[in-house]
Formats: sequence, structure tokens, C-alpha cells
Amino acid sequence: MVSAERGLPASFDPASGKGIKWSAQLGTETHSTPVIAGGRIFVGTNNGHPRDSNQIGDRGVLMCFDEQTGHFLWQLVVPKREEDVYFDWPNSGISSPVTVEENRVYLVSNRGEVLCLAEAGKAGEAEILWRFNLTTGAGIWSHDAAHSSILIQGDLLYLNTGTGVDNTHKRIRDPKSPSLVVLDKRDGHLVAREMENIASNIFHSTWSAPSLGRINGRDLLFFAAGNGIVYAFDPAQSRDREGAPSRLHRVWQFDFDPTAPKINVHKYNSNRRESPSNFYGMPVFYENRLYVAGGGDLWWGKNEAWLKCINPTGTGDITTNGLIWAYPLNKHVLGTPAISNGLAFIADCGRTFHCVDAKTGAPCWTESIEGEAWASPLVADGKVYLGTRSGAFYIFAVAREKKLLSKVNLGKPISSTAVAANGVLYVSTMDRVYAITR
Repeated sequence: MVSAERGLPASFDPASGKGIKWSAQLGTETHSTPVIAGGRIFVGTNNGHPRDSNQIGDRGVLMCFDEQTGHFLWQLVVPKREEDVYFDWPNSGISSPVTVEENRVYLVSNRGEVLCLAEAGKAGEAEILWRFNLTTGAGIWSHDAAHSSILIQGDLLYLNTGTGVDNTHKRIRDPKSPSLVVLDKRDGHLVAREMENIASNIFHSTWSAPSLGRINGRDLLFFAAGNGIVYAFDPAQSRDREGAPSRLHRVWQFDFDPTAPKINVHKYNSNRRESPSNFYGMPVFYENRLYVAGGGDLWWGKNEAWLKCINPTGTGDITTNGLIWAYPLNKHVLGTPAISNGLAFIADCGRTFHCVDAKTGAPCWTESIEGEAWASPLVADGKVYLGTRSGAFYIFAVAREKKLLSKVNLGKPISSTAVAANGVLYVSTMDRVYAITR
């Protein structure tokens, strides 16, 4: 993630209160990145610290706070799915970040439902304007914790569905289920979907969100799928309400790991040497290049992972001629790369932070970090911010030579990406969100 915000801190200290504008308690697991809009901050979490005595037990929760004071405003509380633990993993809460536009909040809940909420809430609770159930409405099968970041273009919402394997981790319940869908933001009607037969070869699940770029005056939708293939589609068009969802038109495809197994993929479960690849972070389009981080699955796949740079201007199968460079990572990767000042930043679960030349893929520097990195780096104000699962939070200078500005121990694991808004840095640990100033 890259932000144009300025005046951000190079250090802070929660123990002494230095730089802490406010902090607020969340649940006990927080994997959702905070989003700031309209004077409010939205964070998905669980119900580990209930704010409503009538809502006790495991739930998915979206909390809304006042941006300036951290005062709690309202919350959305979503019951857990009970049919199968793998539909809605215990205590994982609402893991998806929200998308906010024109006083509406869009998100995917822990139940695999796309929700449209009123930004202001109502009497301390969320006001739901419409709901689309991805399981019954699109035919998907949620796996573990739903994680989707909704992309808006015009009147349309684009999102990865979270469809994946069943509870044996060796079978796809419905090979025809979509990995990428398009909804009408006004009422949640299903407009379009991919029809590339992706689901049949999903190794684990579909966690990577779509992104959008413009190439030679043409908008393209980029999607890194759970079968290890990166796709580009033309954007969807609105449809007649009575018609079936249209098919997204594929422009090109890129096999991220062409030597990986392509058939009977689930026989490679728990094989740390050989397996298919998949994705967690989203593709990043920058200066007519596409940057994608992926590789073996964190829980079930091989240890290999890469950051790759792709030329997205082609058509058809661009696996051979579309690769510009590939940079090997230390181990599994969950984050989205940040591109700035000719540099690409990415951290991995091999406890290494990487700075790479964005043009050539040549390494500039690496740093050993404490804990796995599930979060993506944030570049803002000449600094790179990164939190890890050990609770360590790092601040580096954006430079070709390594310069660590500060390291802070926040005491609890960090899954979410740091965010900057209106001169303030926001960082969430498992159980608390901090607003930090210089």
C-alpha cells in the first residue's frame, strides 16, 4: 500500500504514550486492516471483548470509532456459521476490510455475505441496507475466514468470493463455483462472474482481491486466483435484472508457477517441497507493470515463494512473454507489495523484509524481522511501515540503502496493514487499534 500522507511519525512508544493520540480496545483477534472515511474508522474484529451484553460468545464484529477521539460509535455483530467449522473459522471475526463510498460501507462478513451498511449507523448498531449471500446467491463454498477487499468502479462492486476446499482439504464441493463476482452496488444484484473453471484447481481458497488498471486507454481488471493463475478481464457491464449474470471477458492469463502440479493438486497437501502456488495479497498495477507476490500455501504448500513483475499489455497466454523478472522470497508470502521511488517492498513468512529494484528485480537490501509477516508494507512520507506476528512494528526509510528508523514492540501479534489518513498513522494489533501522530 502507498499513501500520499505527510507528517507521519518515525517513532512512537505506547508504554510512555509518546505519539499515541488515542487507542481503543478491539476483540481478541483482528485480521482486518482499518479503513478511515468520513471522520470514522472501521475495523473488523471478533467478539472477544463484548461491547454489548446481549451479544456474548463467538461472533464476527465490525467496529466504528470516531476518527479524532477514538470514541466508540457503533458496531455490526454477525453470528457464526455453525454447519461446518471450516466455513467460518473460530474466533477469526470479520477479517475483510471495508470499502466506503458516498456514505455507504461495503464489506464481506464472516458468513460470506456481501453487506451494504449506512456509514453513520443507527442507535449504536449497524444499519444494513442490503445483503447478498455468496453461498446461496453465487454458489460458492466459503473456507476458513472470508477475506475480500471490495473494488468499486462506477455502479459495480468487484470481489473475490472466498470459495475453496471442503473440510478434508482434498475436495472442491462445486467445481463451477465462481472465484470472482460483480455486484450492482445499488442493491446487490449479481451482474457478472468469471467462468474460467478456476474452482476445480483451487489448492486452498480464494483470498486475493482484484485490482484495476488502465493500459493504453483501456481499463483492465486484474485477479490472482486460487489456482495459481493471474488473469486480466475487461470490466463488466450492467445487465438486465431478469437475465443471468454475464461472463467476464478474459483478456489474458499468466501462469505464476508454470512448473507446479496442475492436476490432482490436493495430493500435494502438506508437501513443503512440491505443490501448486496460490495468492493472498492483491496484484499491484504501477507504470504499466503488474507486481504479484505468491507461492506455496502457508498452511498446506511448499516453502517457495516469489515476487514477480509482469508486462500486462499482452493478450492470450502471456506466461512466457509476459514475465519481466522474478525475485525469490525466503518463504510463504501473504502480503501485497508496495511500489514507490523505483523500489518494491515485500515481507514474507520466512521472517525477512525485502527491498527490490522495481525495474530490474535486483535485490537492494533485506532485513531479518521478528515473526512472520502477514501484513503488507505501507509506504508513506518517505517511510515504510510493517508489523509482524510477533508484535514487532518496524519503520524503515524509503531508500536503496537500508536504514531502520525505529522498532516498537506492541506486545500482541499484528495481522493487518498500517494505514495513514489525515496526518495520523493507524496500527491494529490483535486486540487494540492505535492512532499515532508525530
